[in-house]
Amino acid sequence: MGTGPTGLGLAVALALAPTAAWSAEYLVHDATAYAAAAQSLKPGDTVILADGTWRDVDLLLTGTGTIGQPIKLTAQTPGKVILSGQSQLRLAGAYLEVSDLVFRDGWAPGGEVVSFRRSSSEWADHSRVTGIVIDGYNKPDRAQSDNWVGMYGKYNRFDHNQLVGKTNAGTTLVVVRNTTSGLDNRHRIDHNWFGPRPNLGSNGGETIRVGTSHDSQSASNTVVENNWFEECDGEVEIVSNKSGGNLYRGNVFKDSRGSLVLRHGHGNTVERNVFLGGRKAHTGGVRVINRDQIVRDNYFEGVLGDGFASALAVMAGTRDAPLNRYEQVDNAQIRSNSFVQVGHLFLGAGLDDERNAMPVRSRISRNLFVGDGSEDPLRVQGDLSGISFGGNVQSPSASPGFPNGVSSRVLTLQRAANGLLYPPAGTEVGAPRDLAPIPREQVGVDWYPKQRTQVAVDSGANHRVAPGEDTLTRAVTGSAPGDVLQLAPGDYRVNQVLGLTHPLSVEGPMQGTARVRFSGPSLFELRAGGALRLTRLEIDGRLAPDVAGNAVVRVPPGSQAFDYTLEITQSRIHGLTSNKAFDVITTGKGTFARSIRLQRVEVDDISGSVINAAAETDNLGTYNVEAVDILDSAFHRIGGPLVTLYRGGTDESTFGPALHLRSSRLDNVGVADDTSLRLHGVQLASLTDTTWQRSGRVRFSHQTGEPQLRLRGNTFTATAALQSDIPAETLP
Repeated sequence: MGTGPTGLGLAVALALAPTAAWSAEYLVHDATAYAAAAQSLKPGDTVILADGTWRDVDLLLTGTGTIGQPIKLTAQTPGKVILSGQSQLRLAGAYLEVSDLVFRDGWAPGGEVVSFRRSSSEWADHSRVTGIVIDGYNKPDRAQSDNWVGMYGKYNRFDHNQLVGKTNAGTTLVVVRNTTSGLDNRHRIDHNWFGPRPNLGSNGGETIRVGTSHDSQSASNTVVENNWFEECDGEVEIVSNKSGGNLYRGNVFKDSRGSLVLRHGHGNTVERNVFLGGRKAHTGGVRVINRDQIVRDNYFEGVLGDGFASALAVMAGTRDAPLNRYEQVDNAQIRSNSFVQVGHLFLGAGLDDERNAMPVRSRISRNLFVGDGSEDPLRVQGDLSGISFGGNVQSPSASPGFPNGVSSRVLTLQRAANGLLYPPAGTEVGAPRDLAPIPREQVGVDWYPKQRTQVAVDSGANHRVAPGEDTLTRAVTGSAPGDVLQLAPGDYRVNQVLGLTHPLSVEGPMQGTARVRFSGPSLFELRAGGALRLTRLEIDGRLAPDVAGNAVVRVPPGSQAFDYTLEITQSRIHGLTSNKAFDVITTGKGTFARSIRLQRVEVDDISGSVINAAAETDNLGTYNVEAVDILDSAFHRIGGPLVTLYRGGTDESTFGPALHLRSSRLDNVGVADDTSLRLHGVQLASLTDTTWQRSGRVRFSHQTGEPQLRLRGNTFTATAALQSDIPAETLP
């Protein structure tokens, strides 16, 4: 019991009418009042946080409730209590329950936003967190890792929560297992909405991880069911299973790059899940490794991933594998699944000198494989004699790589009331007909939107800008997110670097020329939150000083620019010669672009590179840009390579980077270093219908994965032969 609130909104605990003789409710208005109320809570007691923004608050809920009488912490109104700044929530004890709070506009001070423990010796058992929203609650340095939710102890539940927009390293939700707080966890993770998580561009972007390789030989017995994973694109492992005895049931994976990966641990079950790829690149299904795994009654549609992210990938393992490597598949049971219009099925994935132990004592049965007939989805590496096949059906014809046990049948599928495609009655293979994907509205909360807010570069107001000195500077300074600056014909002088922390579009006129000259080391500098589109401009760099690191667009190291887009179209850039390495675009360490795109661009007389994205030289699998597209463009007298794109190390957790160069001309590009394209560790390079004249050679070097170098219709004149350590594929 306490007294009423004091002045200026500060309060001590206020006891409201008891709900029963043995329980009470305490409405508190600040951290001091909360700490006072939380000191001696009894079974059935509830602490209520008053509506408003609570900044830099360490909420610690401790105590011992009982079955039916948990100790509760909740919001006065669901969604009206905002925890911001450096706030966190910790639980320790038993039979505790927290609900209806929102974390946003800040980041956790430690390693977790929500933690089912107070310390390494005090954790929560039989406790529940429900109705929590964590929205973009990211550390400012994306390389600094934290987990949004850490589940410790035993018999805890995390349900009906929304977690969206994690951009820094670290798992969204992790089950932490150890001999102190418990290995046989028996947690339940259900009815949550794991919303969009952008590509991290490095390892450490999983949405869920259960355990680690160190303790993977024991069982966690955790249940992950009836959740939505929507646009969870952080890395190749959406779910990273690293323990045994876990059940993944009734989940929906929607438009998410990556797979549910049985990375370590034995005796796990994956059943009645629905994978809807939406024909999005790199959307995956289930990857099978280790012993006694069951994959049954699942549905896969429009999943286009390949390699390790295939709709079904059964791995080759390592003999006598150490804990951190791939253990041989043994006694896998893969049955009654539907694979509809998927890109790839991969048996024996990862086969190499180390991973040469093929699956044994395994069976693939009563599955349905339906393609469009244009491409064989099956890829096989190694000996399949350790896998038996029976009762499978493939339409319109069975892949030649399948042994007996897969029959051909031309089937016309019909979409049922559950939204899934099924063969005609009487063809009783594939996913069960009573499979009912959980509706999106039944996961997460109903009082907070299920969306990740993104502002497009051209979604705001239009502003006309007149020629003159620093008129563009003032327009950029006064712009709002998504604004479009429309430049009239004439000359524009820019005397300071234009820093961008929001999306912006700068457009030249449809008739005439908007000529932009800049006297700083850069014209634009992209920082955290920034994105840029430039179109119909002439950019002249002859006034720039002789400064190291010159660039038209610079993304500086440490700026934390992440998941940004940069596009230049219908423009001419020239005169970048004041420094010996004057680039058009340069990206710094710790920055990451979703895409950089040049289309119908002409670049003349520059001393550096057009795109320099090679700052991540630690060789840890990190890189600076996911996709580079150069289309219908011309480049003359370029001192450095047209593109330098670098991804070092042997980590296999990412899909990129990728380069597409099409219908372009390179004349006298990269002659000094004999390199017109330097592609190190790039996973896909497609070079089509492009002409090289008197230019440096293309250099492509393999680091990890299965990189592809695709060529079609290119002409090389007075240019040395392409240099690659993998065979190039000639496209039709």
